[in-house]
Amino acid sequence: MGDLFAWLISFFLLIGVLGIILYQLMCLADLEYDYINPYDSASRINKAVLPEFVTQGVFCFLHLITGHWIMLLMCLPYTYYNVKSVEPRVFFRYTQRQHLVDVTEIFNQLPWEKKLRLYKLGYLIILLALSIFW
Repeated sequence: MGDLFAWLISFFLLIGVLGIILYQLMCLADLEYDYINPYDSASRINKAVLPEFVTQGVFCFLHLITGHWIMLLMCLPYTYYNVKSVEPRVFFRYTQRQHLVDVTEIFNQLPWEKKLRLYKLGYLIILLALSIFW
């Protein structure tokens, strides 16, 4: 019964991360089609980044403590990307504020930010399919 409960929790955490990524993609699409100004779009995306990181971290930690090693290994690259900084001497992206979208550069970064979130979305859909399968 505990294993079923753990899979249900992980399924809902995965759905939560998918929802957050879809919300960020919608904000970027609204910005691209000029339905929203850059400040509002950046502030909405920046408010959603920390819950995405925390939910993904809890998702990985849940697989670690329940002993689902294959799913843990599949979650680690996404979590590593969220944690790892671009600078070699600094490990956490969060402490250097590299996880935030810059309001002044959002139009220049728009294609990269959309592509990044689409890759994350594809990766999470694969994890969802595997989670449903198992």
